[in-house]
Amino acid sequence: MTTPAVVTAERLARYDRPGPRYTSYPTAVEFHDGFTARRYLEKLDEAARRLDEPLALYVHLPFCRERCSFCGCNVIITRRHGLAARYLDFLEREIDLVADRLGERTAVVQLHWGGGTPTYLDVAELRRLWDMLMRRFALRPGAEVALEVDPRVTSPEQVELLQRLGFNRFSMGVQDFDPAVQDAIGRFQTYGETRALHERLRAAGIESINFDLVYGLPQQTPASFRDTILRTIDLEPDRVAVYSYAFVPWIKAHQRQIHLEDLPPREVKLELFGIAFELFSAAGYEQIGMDHFALPRDALARAARERTLHRNFMGYTTHPADDSIGFGVSAIGELGGAFAQNTKKLTRYEQALAQGLPPVERGFERSRDDVIRRDVIQSLMCNFHLDVRALERAHGIDFAEYFADSLRELDEGPVAHGFVRRDADSLEVAPAGRLFVRNVCMAFDAYLERHAGETERFSRTV
Repeated sequence: MTTPAVVTAERLARYDRPGPRYTSYPTAVEFHDGFTARRYLEKLDEAARRLDEPLALYVHLPFCRERCSFCGCNVIITRRHGLAARYLDFLEREIDLVADRLGERTAVVQLHWGGGTPTYLDVAELRRLWDMLMRRFALRPGAEVALEVDPRVTSPEQVELLQRLGFNRFSMGVQDFDPAVQDAIGRFQTYGETRALHERLRAAGIESINFDLVYGLPQQTPASFRDTILRTIDLEPDRVAVYSYAFVPWIKAHQRQIHLEDLPPREVKLELFGIAFELFSAAGYEQIGMDHFALPRDALARAARERTLHRNFMGYTTHPADDSIGFGVSAIGELGGAFAQNTKKLTRYEQALAQGLPPVERGFERSRDDVIRRDVIQSLMCNFHLDVRALERAHGIDFAEYFADSLRELDEGPVAHGFVRRDADSLEVAPAGRLFVRNVCMAFDAYLERHAGETERFSRTV
């Protein structure tokens, strides 16, 4: 029997440590250059034989006009628009190269354009990219077709085209509406710009709109963040992601413009998320995974209630596909239990494709143990629940024996503190423990110990 969950300052300090976000397991820090472009081609050939299984596609469009100092994405800052046209030339080569290997396997259940700023592309370029993909792949009925949009640069003409093409989910970065916070992170986006795009999307018949908010940014206060949440609720997006700010200046050098002393301390960060949880819950939103909220009518909320939610490099999804393809610089795909990531350098990307080679720079092939641990972590991250007996049947293991060390770590921490309930049949993350679900999953991560004492690789969990 667990004790009631209480988040004391001591416990907050204990759990607030660097940890993965688990968009994959193993995480991308385990990827290595021993996974070659040649091996990727072999995995594509294997995938071509799984004709009845659908695909997920991700396209990375890295261009932005200006750099936001808080950003952790792989972006290319330029106002030389000709670079985008050239990029599409090479993107088409990559799409054709992959599609040729996949042959008749063309069915797609999830398509996502991310960035960068996909609407950096003009109307003609957006149409060109769509045609490039649709010549080689076919969307299944009901497929999720999503992209990220920036309210500052997305025009009515782009919205009209994207809606006509079939995009049914739009995600817009907001971060925070407070001018002082925007000034501190170098992203100037008025509430009016966000509201105008939201209304334009609704008028176009878009039924799934997501806002991205970030807590833990410089100059954020409980009062200012409360105002941002209330303004968001007033617009009533279907989904809201409330991300903990990933401050990783050792990875993203431009984040050094932000000083650690200007960030809210961990106690205030916890309060900020508490405000988001309180206000969104009061407005009828349901918590989805560790950092999302969705209205009950939304597909994510329905999947969470039914414990059928999934998670991949594109985020939480209701359209799982065992195989996914990443196109563009830095994009990550997964084929037959192997991860493959493209080079992050545009010049290397172009050089590889000019030679008729996939621009894959590194990857990772999962072991049986990786698959078992992946299933545990995926279930906890998505549904806050693990069916122990189902896992045992799926993998032919004795859960208590296989994970004896992990369970001991849980019992001494999250279980003892009331954040996790466990018995012989299940693990359940309690409501108060959901903020710490990354920490819970870290108990099942076989790779963390080997990195102990190294330079920080992950953002902090709180």
